[in-house]
Amino acid sequence: MTSFIGRTEAIREIRRTIDSARLTTLTGAAGSGKSRLALQVASEGFDDFPYGVWLVELAPLSEAGTVPQAVAAVLGVHEDPGRSLLGTLADALRGRRLLLIIDNCEHLIGACADLAAALLRSSAHVHIFATSREALGILGEVTWPVPPMELPDLERLWALDAITAMQNLLESESVRLFVERARSVVSSFALSTDNAEAIANICRRIDGISLAIELAASRVRVLSVDQISRRLDDRFRLLTGGSRTAMPRHQALQAALDWSYELMVEAERGVLRRLAVFAGGFHLEATEAVAAGREAAPEDILEVLTRLVDKSLVLRDERAPIGRLRMLETVRQYGLRKLLDAREATAIRRAHRDWMLTFAERAVALLRGPQGDAWLEALETDDENLRAALRWSLDERDGAAAAVIVHRRGAAPAGRRRSAPARRQIVIRRKNA
Repeated sequence: MTSFIGRTEAIREIRRTIDSARLTTLTGAAGSGKSRLALQVASEGFDDFPYGVWLVELAPLSEAGTVPQAVAAVLGVHEDPGRSLLGTLADALRGRRLLLIIDNCEHLIGACADLAAALLRSSAHVHIFATSREALGILGEVTWPVPPMELPDLERLWALDAITAMQNLLESESVRLFVERARSVVSSFALSTDNAEAIANICRRIDGISLAIELAASRVRVLSVDQISRRLDDRFRLLTGGSRTAMPRHQALQAALDWSYELMVEAERGVLRRLAVFAGGFHLEATEAVAAGREAAPEDILEVLTRLVDKSLVLRDERAPIGRLRMLETVRQYGLRKLLDAREATAIRRAHRDWMLTFAERAVALLRGPQGDAWLEALETDDENLRAALRWSLDERDGAAAAVIVHRRGAAPAGRRRSAPARRQIVIRRKNA
């Protein structure tokens, strides 16, 4: 019912994947636009599937046993007495070249995996295209993670003249989506030099999550974009009011994340909410020290982290050294709420502060050694975590810990200085802190 924005290259890549793989699964965090992207891919048609492209929507279902029934109903296949419905489906599809789209598999993941494996084994010409928070986990599956929408590069934009900057800004998928959805509720809405920076900031602060952008844009009925941007500190209260006909979890950002949270086992929930104390990313050793608890011992953290990555709630940080992970800020803010609800915030923030103190002490001690450059890089990479630990120490009136953190952040010896641009960035961060 609304226009599809961006993702042009993604659609081309997904179509190539579907052509070559029997099972393709779009994965991504709640609200990332997996279902809409799948429908757009399908709507462009596949000439080489003579028996068509079929859509099975699982969101309304709650029982694993209803998955084969839903597929059979869409395909018009009737159950044979004395035979399993899955076997009947496999026979009905044998020899038919078609594409079966199974949307929203995450809450029935085991049943979807069983169905896909059975159909692919028995029907050599069937291709399956699934959407799920995590992969189905069967042989031959190709996963295609759906990234957030492209964000504007503010530093590059503001170096351009106003007209060129406006043109470049509208090339950003997230900005185009915001403007298009805002125009659907206020027909006169348009990108201008007056609101451009606020719109860009909104898109960046909500991580390019398509559902969040659409909910934010709907608020232009009563708020200016500057007001929307300022109110994002309380994004879960602000980002509500989606379509009345949408699934409940698509009517509010909090509901979308609640859906993912409730599908997790207790160990995953505990680690996710404790990871929220990290600012700017983390690595395995830090997670083992801070995020372990009664649900997950330190030796279990690697497995739990892997599952959170599989569920698209924790991401590999492509901008940082290998092995470093991060959370989208929206997911992190959600985790902090859950941490407060669990009454763990004080203990986990203290554990995070203690870990950062230990880390900073070790790093500074090794700065003059042969691996000094690597340790200086590690200190700079974790600067946001050090500042978070400093804020917590000041909140707790722990002046001794605060003094140690400040001293360690400024302890790089003269022989280990970064390049001039890097030094300027560090100075700016310190002034801001």
